[in-house]
This record gives sequence, structure tokens and C-alpha cells, in this order.
Amino acid sequence: MVEIPSGNVLPAFYSYYESPVKIVSAGDGSVAVWRLSKDTGGWDSANHLIGKLLAADDDEIEELTRERFICLAEHDRGYYLRGEGPVYALYETVRAIQDGVACERRYPNPTELALIAGIQRRTFVMFEEQLQQSGDPAADPSLGSEEQA
Repeated sequence: MVEIPSGNVLPAFYSYYESPVKIVSAGDGSVAVWRLSKDTGGWDSANHLIGKLLAADDDEIEELTRERFICLAEHDRGYYLRGEGPVYALYETVRAIQDGVACERRYPNPTELALIAGIQRRTFVMFEEQLQQSGDPAADPSLGSEEQA
């Protein structure tokens, strides 16, 4: 666990070399930093990144909104992971929309963007619930809830 300067709002979300990272309260005045694992879709401890994230003096670090963080996490999960079940079927749906847009060499329209965002919010919660059930200490399905947005 590491200390964070007062005045910072938690949780905080970042892209670190295009990988989703979150800083969350550890409950004792310290924080924990978690980076998405592209191998499992779970969260790897990344406390060593706290100084880099807070300094943000690297062009490869970007502070994200909660919505953008969820989008990036679900993009990576949908791109790197394969499996069975409802979450993976939804990832396939998003891929099919994105592949169709790419095939037609155009940007997604507002309806497609809204559909993708809605699916990603849902898959984020579903995946995080699975992680939580399997004991991942950084899993937090509440980040994808509408009240949090």
C-alpha cells in the first residue's frame, strides 16, 4: 500500500501505455494501484506505478473518466480473452459491430456507439462479479453501475 497526497479523488483511473489502471482506497489512508492483466482479465498489483501516475509527466499516461476506463478495460478483455458463456457472447457482439464498421471503412454511428457502450458497461459488471466470486481483491462491479457513472 502507498500513500496518496490529500485532495485526490478516489478511485482514479488511468491509461498507462494503453493499459487500464485504477487507484483505489485501501481503507487505512493508503491506496492500492491495480493494472488490468491482458492474460486473465483480472487485476495485477501495480503499486510501483503510483509515482508515475500522479506525476503524469509521461506521454504514455492519461487520466481517464470512469466511462473511458470501463471502455478501455472491456476493449482489452474482449480483444485478448476467449471463453464460453454470456460475457464472451457479448464480447463477440461488440467485435461483430466493430468488424462491420471496419469492413465498411467508416466511423460507428451514434446508435452503434451507444450499443457498444451499453454492452461494455454490462460486461464490465459481469466480469467483475466473476472476478469477485473467484477472490480477486481488486474486483469492483460497482464501478460499472449507473449510480457511479
